[in-house]
Amino acid sequence: MSDSPQQSCFSRHFYPRTRRSVPAAREFARRALRHWNIVSRTDDILLCVTELATNALLHGVPPGRGYQVSLELSGDGVLRVELHDSGDGEPRIPDTTAEAESGRGLRLVDALADKWGVGERVPGKIVWCEFERVGGFR
Repeated sequence: MSDSPQQSCFSRHFYPRTRRSVPAAREFARRALRHWNIVSRTDDILLCVTELATNALLHGVPPGRGYQVSLELSGDGVLRVELHDSGDGEPRIPDTTAEAESGRGLRLVDALADKWGVGERVPGKIVWCEFERVGGFR
């Protein structure tokens, strides 16, 4: 086993503003994780990709636009998921009641990911989450 650090891996894909884009984004992430030999926390990662893509589709992508999903696996085993959209506003965890039918997406991301946040992009924003020590590399 080598003590030299691994190089990072990066993959991204652009999706149009359609409902079919959410399962397509999840499948894109599933293929990248499989290719990078990530088996740890796969379900958590895929659920977060699904929630962030759904939020981008419903709240962050103006008509006629789309969003980009980016995945980066660093040499030290940290996976970063980013959703780039061109919409206004800053995502936040809403106060929801037990009876509420929506508003739980970012709450799930907050519970499953090690970190999450929002970054600047012109126009729009980048909503990201990270998963530490997921391993990977073939």
